[in-house]
Amino acid sequence: MQMTNVVESGLLHAFVMDGRGGARGLAPEDLEGLCLEEGESLWLHWDRGHVQAQRWLRTASGLSVFSCDLLLEDATRPRVLTLDDEQLLLFLRGVNFNPGAEPEDMVSARFFADSRRLVSLRLRPLHATDEMIAAWARSEGPKTPSEALLYLAESMTEKLEAPLTQLAEQLDELEERAEADERHLPEHGSLLQIRRRAAALRRFLTPQRDLFATLSRSRLSWFVADDTVYWNELNNRLIRYLEELESIRERVALLLEAEQQRRSEHVGRTLYRLAIITGLFLPLSFLAGLLGVNVGGMPGIESPYGFLLVCLLMALVLAIEWWWFRRLRWL
Repeated sequence: MQMTNVVESGLLHAFVMDGRGGARGLAPEDLEGLCLEEGESLWLHWDRGHVQAQRWLRTASGLSVFSCDLLLEDATRPRVLTLDDEQLLLFLRGVNFNPGAEPEDMVSARFFADSRRLVSLRLRPLHATDEMIAAWARSEGPKTPSEALLYLAESMTEKLEAPLTQLAEQLDELEERAEADERHLPEHGSLLQIRRRAAALRRFLTPQRDLFATLSRSRLSWFVADDTVYWNELNNRLIRYLEELESIRERVALLLEAEQQRRSEHVGRTLYRLAIITGLFLPLSFLAGLLGVNVGGMPGIESPYGFLLVCLLMALVLAIEWWWFRRLRWL
């Protein structure tokens, strides 16, 4: 079985599922007049940004204008819609593993499904589809549109664990450095980046968790008997991921708080030292200013030991101040 990849038509993959775990690939010209045998179902995967794909969806797919408008929206959040109790619209987000992209820059996948057909659309490459095609090559792939939909959702959900683990490991390293050296300040930029990535993931996973919960309660007639159990498992997995993201957010907040506290303590110590130095030298500055007044009658002007006596006097004042500060426990 070869993978169909016809970029000119916007059709990325076309497969007929045989109902036994395998599938055969189709070319775009095979779609016209296609008749499915008993137990077979169709999967079409389109490039949403391609003009030919948009034209096919609106003119040849048989979908309603409402469904086409939703599937071709420029931006949308994870959501699920049931149409006429027999059709399903599903919008999911997955981790972006494409070169040069950040994982939290999520990729969007949009699905239309009924009892004999699954139509999926994407704008950027989605690795989950390649895994499903490989499973069909081993005759271990999904057998029906509901299983294919579940397979893609599960594959996209599993890939969330890698960026979560990466965020947790980065945070562990920063915490270990902070604990090993109390004077070490966490890297502020790194903490803000971790918090930003966690917030971006959480923003899309929260509604996705809710739609998985909705699908776990769905009673569509073409769902396989145990599909709801697997949707519920995906819901539980996303709950665990969201709890991990919340934990990461709290740990980042604690590190930022510790960073702010250490900076405040450092500034406080610096200001305290400056205040002590100012306090020590303020009387000396007063004496130097007083003795520097250029008027008649200043003592010691004619004495060759005048400067030495002034220095000794200042040293005595400094010693008295030092003793007094030590007694007050300011030093």
